Amino acid sequence: MSEYLDTSIHDTFPKALVHNAQRWPGEIAMREKEFGIWNAFTWSDYLNRVKDLALGMLALGVSRGDVVAILGKNRPESLWGEVAAHAVGAMSLGIYHDSMNAEVAYLLSYTGAAVVLAEDEEQVDKLLEISAEVPTIRHIVYFDPRGMRKHQDPRLISAEELKAKAQQIAASNPSRFDEEVGKGKGDDVAILCTTSGTTSNPKLAMLQAGPFLRHSTAYLRADPKAAGDDYVSVLPLPWIMEQIYAVAQPLICRNIVNFVEEPETMMADMREIGPNFVLLAPRMWEGIAADVRARMMDSTRFKQWMFDLGMKLGMKALDAGKRSKLADWILFDALKDRIGFSFLKSAATGGAALGPDTFRFFLAMGVPLRQIYGQTELAGAYTVHREGDIDFDSVGIPFDDAQLRIDNPDANGVGEIVATTDGMFTGYFRNPEASGADIVDGNWLKTGDAGYIKPANGHLVVIDRIKDLATTSHGVRFSPQFIENKLKFSPFIAEAVILGDTKPYLSALICIRFSIVSKWAESKGISFTNYTNLSAQGQVYELLQAEVEKVNSTLPEPQRIRKFLLLYKELDADDGELTRTRKVRRGVINDKYGDIIDSMYADRAMVPVDAVITFQDGTTTRVKTELKVVTLLPPPAQQLAAE
Repeated sequence: MSEYLDTSIHDTFPKALVHNAQRWPGEIAMREKEFGIWNAFTWSDYLNRVKDLALGMLALGVSRGDVVAILGKNRPESLWGEVAAHAVGAMSLGIYHDSMNAEVAYLLSYTGAAVVLAEDEEQVDKLLEISAEVPTIRHIVYFDPRGMRKHQDPRLISAEELKAKAQQIAASNPSRFDEEVGKGKGDDVAILCTTSGTTSNPKLAMLQAGPFLRHSTAYLRADPKAAGDDYVSVLPLPWIMEQIYAVAQPLICRNIVNFVEEPETMMADMREIGPNFVLLAPRMWEGIAADVRARMMDSTRFKQWMFDLGMKLGMKALDAGKRSKLADWILFDALKDRIGFSFLKSAATGGAALGPDTFRFFLAMGVPLRQIYGQTELAGAYTVHREGDIDFDSVGIPFDDAQLRIDNPDANGVGEIVATTDGMFTGYFRNPEASGADIVDGNWLKTGDAGYIKPANGHLVVIDRIKDLATTSHGVRFSPQFIENKLKFSPFIAEAVILGDTKPYLSALICIRFSIVSKWAESKGISFTNYTNLSAQGQVYELLQAEVEKVNSTLPEPQRIRKFLLLYKELDADDGELTRTRKVRRGVINDKYGDIIDSMYADRAMVPVDAVITFQDGTTTRVKTELKVVTLLPPPAQQLAAE
């Protein structure tokens, strides 16, 4: 911990980088896998790449206070580009690489970004298609030249051409980069970070360099990392937590950031690295757990028996606060090695709630999983479980630079979570009205989440978004998210949306996990053509009914799911149904599938659907089918009495 960066001196990202490159020039700062080979970059390499990009931006006319946008997957170039933008006093704006054209156009036009750093031809094509809507774009810098020969747009410039411009500036003024870095101050706004935007277009939180680094250091005090520890970066760089894990914390503690070759190779690449730390979204933890159980479906009966025995022993030991050596020997040691988790010191999940069943699954395996909680506006997470202090229902306790309270609590202590940290944002970019609405008492943020603090251990329990807490027409209160997380522990369920607010009872829209249900169907000799066709199969409905009934058995009778249907398509961020961090946009769901929802509550056995699905490449297909509504339970007693 003594080697952590002194952020009171090195109070900007570029200053931290210069410090590390001067003191540890030959140490590895990051790796990237390309064409099957891991390429390493030292701190000296890191600084040189940033210097080339920074001086190149100056040559393009970027000045202090400008916005530089970055569009692409997790690559070293994206990270270099961000720190380079900060070096010349510009604000970085990360845009999710899978954003649709309209989203990209909105963010670029809203911020007036004049320079965009684009990963490859795919992102360049996206930018050129929207250029008429975003006339402020003066330059598009691309890093991967493959496929670019066909483009003649004068705004395009390759990274190599930009480097040549940088070298001209360096030749005329060798100290120019250091001069620019020296101008930077800790209270400069460095990052424009998009909020989740569950209800509308995302807002842009303005985050200052110094406070962001200080808060990231507080995180390290709560969950320590050391120089040389390996981290695998798989979550999108524009997300606030990846900004902490892949950008800020490595500058502070000099852990190594590893970039996988492609999202599809993530698990294989992770196994090769054997990371000491990982940060994965709940959907990824759910996916790994589902994949493990799905693979067991293809195993021999003996292996399935051994798996069940290992899980039983592991869960029993977990409940007693111990480890089962026998479970480790027959199951968990090999399982952790298979998924690349053998060397984990700490693992985190954040961005949305993780169901307690999935949480317990990994802890029983011996994965040191920690739940984190926070907001973009507060520089990301500010609570985490500490080692030996895991509470499945909670998100841990605050960092030493954070404070939180519960406003307007009810009789049970449940109210709105309000918090502040050293990394508190300075407001929303060009949106002072929204800033004023969310900030109270000077520097406290209204999170919009309902929760309470456990008196026994001080842990924060997050129940759901306040606006999403629901009440049936008979007065039964419930948290849709809590029940959805229970459903998603099933390997066969990818997404679920619980309905019932102002309705007489709870129902569910369920999306099957196609990769696993299709494998199950093939093993049963069930023929199908696509997702829609598979989800309509009678045997698939029987399979999912059993999964829903398992969850129902764990819920109080008034909160049980009475009806469900299998949706004809997966919920998709491109269709606005999910945020880029996979949070359900409930308003969109209620509007888009309103007819289906109304039919379920009108006691129809079948719901006709005639819809058009738009794919990411712009192509469309028409879906014409009927969805079966499964009734699991009779109406609740209150409804029968009313009738």
